[in-house]
Amino acid sequence: MASYTLEGSTGTWEIVCGLEVHAQVTSKSKLFSGASAEYGALPNSQVSLVDAAMPGMLPVINQECVAQAVRTGLGLNAQINLWSRFDRKNYFYADLPQGYQISQFAHPIIGEGVVEVVLADGSTKKIGITRLHLEQDAGKSLHDQDPSRSFIDLNRSGVALMEIVSEPDIRSPEEAGAYLTKLRQIVRYLGTCDGNMDEGSMRADVNVSVRKAGEGFRTRCEIKNVNSIRFVMLAVEAEAKRQIAIWEDGGEVVQETRLFDVSKMETRSMRSKEDAHDYRYFPDPDLLPLVITQAWVDELKTHLPELPDAKTARFQSQYGLSPYDARILVMEQITADFFEKLAAGRDAKKAANFIMGDFFAALNKNGWTIESSPITIDQIIDLLDLQDKQVINGRIAKEVWEANIAAYAETAPEDWASVSFSPSKYVDEKGLRQVLDTGAIDAAVDAVLAANADKVEAYKGGQEKLFGFFVGQVMKAMAGKGNPALVNEALKQKLA
Repeated sequence: MASYTLEGSTGTWEIVCGLEVHAQVTSKSKLFSGASAEYGALPNSQVSLVDAAMPGMLPVINQECVAQAVRTGLGLNAQINLWSRFDRKNYFYADLPQGYQISQFAHPIIGEGVVEVVLADGSTKKIGITRLHLEQDAGKSLHDQDPSRSFIDLNRSGVALMEIVSEPDIRSPEEAGAYLTKLRQIVRYLGTCDGNMDEGSMRADVNVSVRKAGEGFRTRCEIKNVNSIRFVMLAVEAEAKRQIAIWEDGGEVVQETRLFDVSKMETRSMRSKEDAHDYRYFPDPDLLPLVITQAWVDELKTHLPELPDAKTARFQSQYGLSPYDARILVMEQITADFFEKLAAGRDAKKAANFIMGDFFAALNKNGWTIESSPITIDQIIDLLDLQDKQVINGRIAKEVWEANIAAYAETAPEDWASVSFSPSKYVDEKGLRQVLDTGAIDAAVDAVLAANADKVEAYKGGQEKLFGFFVGQVMKAMAGKGNPALVNEALKQKLA
C-alpha cells in the first residue's frame, strides 16, 4: 500500500487521524428509563420523568443496552471489562436538562480491540480500538422553527449511545472512510446499531493533525458530528490542508472543536477544545458499578451471527468467489443472504454476477432496495434455471429480465400485488424457447452464407473478424433464439 501524503510549500506532510464514533444502541427503550427510543416520533412525546430530570428521579440501567455493548465489543475483537463504572460529565446546554451527561470515563465496559479494513488497492490495514463506552444522548435544539426562539426536543434525551474511539492509526481520507464503513457493517450485522447516519443514529467526531515524517504528534483539532462517510473523508482532507497552511505560514494550530461546512468544503471554529477536567467527571452516585460475569459474556458470544470477515472468507472457499466479489456481496447482510438463496444448487459465480450486474442495475435505476424490490427471488431463480437448462440463451434472458422489470416499473407500487410475472410463462407465451435443432441452425447458416458470398470470400482471404458478422446475421435470422454455441460450431464447419 502506497502511503498517502499531502504536499505543502515546505515539503511532504502526513495525516494523523482518529475517529470517535457515536452509535445509537438498538433497543426499544432508553439507557436509564423505560421511555421509547424509536426514531421519528412527535417532539417531546417520548420523555420520561428521568429523561426530563425531574427532582428525585433515579436512573435504572437497561440490561439489553449493556448486552448490545458487549456484543459489539466481541465483534470488534475487544477486551470485555467485567467491571465498569458510570460517571457524570458536567456541562451546561439547554437540551441537557440534568446539567450533566451520564457516561463512562475512567472505566469503560469495552477496552482495546481492532478493526481490519480493505483498501481500494486490495491491501489491508488494522486500525486499533481504544475503547467503547456507554453513555446517554442529549436532547436536540431546534433553531430553525422560529425567527427569534429556539425549541427543545427531549425525545433523544437518555437514548443509549456507544462511543467507539479509535487509535490515531488512520493516515488518509480513504482509510477513514474504510474504517467507518467497516464499523457500520459490523454493528449492522450484530444488530447493535442500525447505522442510519441520515437519522443521526451513527455520527463521527473526527480528530485530525498533521506532521512531518519521523515527528511525534502535533496539535489536533476535532470536527464534531459528521454524519456521512463521504463527509468524514472530505473533512479529514479539508482540515489537514488547513493545518498545513497554518504551520507553513509560521503559525500554531490551536486545539479546538470545529464543524465541517459542506457547502464550502471547509472546517470552521466552534469552540475551544475542553479537557477532561473541564467536565469535572466524578462517579455517578445514583448508579452502582456495572458488574457482569464471564459466563454471561460467553453466552452472548455463542449467539453472535457470522460476521463480515468470516463470511467473506467462507464465500471465497465455499463458492469460489474472488475476494472483491465476496466483499461486495457481504457488504450488507441482506445481500449476502439473497446471494446464498440464489446460489443454492446452481452456479454460484453466475448467481454472483447476476446480482452485482443486472440486479443491482435494476435496483439503482428504479430506486428500489432488496427489501423494497417487487421482483422476487423465485422469479430470478426461474430465469437463471431457464438459462442453465438451455431453454433460453443469454440474449433472450436479457429480454425476459427487462420484461420482468417493466411489469413492475410500469405499475404503481400499491398495485404490485396484482402483478403475476413468470419468466417461464413469458418465454412460452412469446415463443422464445432456444432453438437446439441442428438442422434448423444449419439451414439458417446456409442461407446467411449464400446471401453474403462476397463476405465469405473475404473471410477465407484472411478477414477473420467477419466471423462475428456471420454469427450476428444467423442469430438475427433466427430471431435471437439460436443456441450460440451450436451456431458458432455450424459456422466454423461451413466456413472451413
